[in-house]
Amino acid sequence: QLALVESGGGLVQPGGSLRLSCAASGFTLANYAIGWFRQAPGKEREGVSCISSGGNTKYADSVKGRFTISRDNAKNTVSLQMNNLRPEDTAVYTCGAVAILQTTMCAMTGGMNYWGKGTLVTVSS
Repeated sequence: QLALVESGGGLVQPGGSLRLSCAASGFTLANYAIGWFRQAPGKEREGVSCISSGGNTKYADSVKGRFTISRDNAKNTVSLQMNNLRPEDTAVYTCGAVAILQTTMCAMTGGMNYWGKGTLVTVSS
């Protein structure tokens, strides 16, 4: 069964850190560009970060300098390290995988081949 599973969400105080993980089963993440998305209550889903199959990365302006995306092909996972979290980062975070031929390209606009079900991140004191 082909699936993406996110983990690592939870409750954290403002200024704290969390590390989200996106794990694949049934297929090899190394062949895909991976994107992290989030959706806060009452808001549309937005792209947070992405990483190409070749390791090129992109970030939304709102998370630049605070979030870092990385991939571990040996473990078939992609991680999102989130530092200096803010209340406005509260959302359900979802990862997606898309097959893109260019190894330098990734996407934060949707159109994924596979989606996870998401993990909740709550930033609150």
